[in-house]
Amino acid sequence: MYFPLTLLAYFFPVKKKISLISGWGWLMIKWLKLCCRLDYKITGLENLPNQPFIAMVKHQSAWETMSLLFLLPPHSWVLKKELLRIPIFGWGLALSKPIAIDRSQSKAALKQLLQQGKDRLKDGLNIVICPEGTRMAPGVTGKFNAGGSMLASQAQVPVVPIAHNSGSFWQRNSFIKRPGTIQLVIGKPIDPQLNTASEINAQCKQWIEQTVSRLEADRLTR
Repeated sequence: MYFPLTLLAYFFPVKKKISLISGWGWLMIKWLKLCCRLDYKITGLENLPNQPFIAMVKHQSAWETMSLLFLLPPHSWVLKKELLRIPIFGWGLALSKPIAIDRSQSKAALKQLLQQGKDRLKDGLNIVICPEGTRMAPGVTGKFNAGGSMLASQAQVPVVPIAHNSGSFWQRNSFIKRPGTIQLVIGKPIDPQLNTASEINAQCKQWIEQTVSRLEADRLTR
């Protein structure tokens, strides 16, 4: 139903395109609340900088890919290029000006991320990247790839870590959604002028994993 409206985005400036496409995410999250009683609470919105930034996000389910579309200012996702081949969904996704990389070509993918990332930031878009590269089950930590931190260091833009516990309600590749309230926390930005790329990456990993563990512990004690 939303697809014909998305087609109109083709004729709009890039930020208008992204704002229009983000409406799909808003509708999906509202539908999850209505049919699955799956709600969310967000804290830390005041930590979002008033300038282009890079968001480093924990990836646990499909929920955050929908919700962040409208919870964050206009942005470009770093994603695997295979997603653009999905009929209808991929076509709309392509309009949002993502950075679509080939994960099997790590060196080329990093070069593409750094080049296109700088271009997106100059255009006033933010960058959203999942440093672990794929959805991780609750309690599991993957390798935090340094591409986002390297981009922040080279472009001199702040990095905003984002943690949540969506995987406890909607697991990877699962049709079942558990009712409840997903907690999403936006951390304080990390200044690239005061930290190297490796320090940014380490700080993001530590904060995200500690916050995710706290959210899960809080959920289990309720």
